Amino acid sequence: MEDDLISCLTRQVKEEVLENYLTERRIIEIQTEDLEAKAAEVRRLADETGQRMARLGFLMLHPDMLGRCAELLRIPSPSFWRDCLEKQAFRGVRFIRVSALTDKGKFRKLVLESYRRLFAWMNDYRKAYEDLEIECRAVNHNIKSFHQNFDLLTILNFLKNLDVCAVEQKHFLGENFTPEEMASVEQKLHFQKQTLTRFGLPEPLSLPRPAAVEESLSALARDVYRRYQSQVKRIVR
Repeated sequence: MEDDLISCLTRQVKEEVLENYLTERRIIEIQTEDLEAKAAEVRRLADETGQRMARLGFLMLHPDMLGRCAELLRIPSPSFWRDCLEKQAFRGVRFIRVSALTDKGKFRKLVLESYRRLFAWMNDYRKAYEDLEIECRAVNHNIKSFHQNFDLLTILNFLKNLDVCAVEQKHFLGENFTPEEMASVEQKLHFQKQTLTRFGLPEPLSLPRPAAVEESLSALARDVYRRYQSQVKRIVR
């Protein structure tokens, strides 16, 4: 009778441990799924910011001018942003309308306004990137606590041998573990550390403020106009 009571209590404790494990694991899975959804939104913002970079690159008209622009704005090569700048084509971004007395004045305004908008988009991207980085750290903290609080091999052994857990075993891990599978299942169940690199997100650039490069960008716009006047006129008209 006493053995039955101990066995019953032990079983109840194990069931509670299993339930806690599955509950905590599902919480981490939900957090990870939410993080991946947010990362997809940040990636979309990176792509849209890249289109603003491509719009500015389009205005440079020539690789030499592109090189000067990249140097002025401190855009590293190779990088996601440098690739965007050198596309010389953009999509999904409306062309900016400006007004001035001359085509040269229009082009100068167009270059400056393109950069001003790129700067604003890059700042928005930076904020989203940093917010996601904070969320990654929070999820990683929860993952670390989860792995510290639960002995996976003990849980697996329990799933393998306890008939009442057949449903959870079948749904969660499959049945009839071989020794090799038991040896590797802990690794398979181990949550991976969440990093921005894993999501393929480019690091935001620290672009100079528009006012700080207005004179240099204006000089660059004048040189582009002087060298490629006919092409510039087709753009601004």
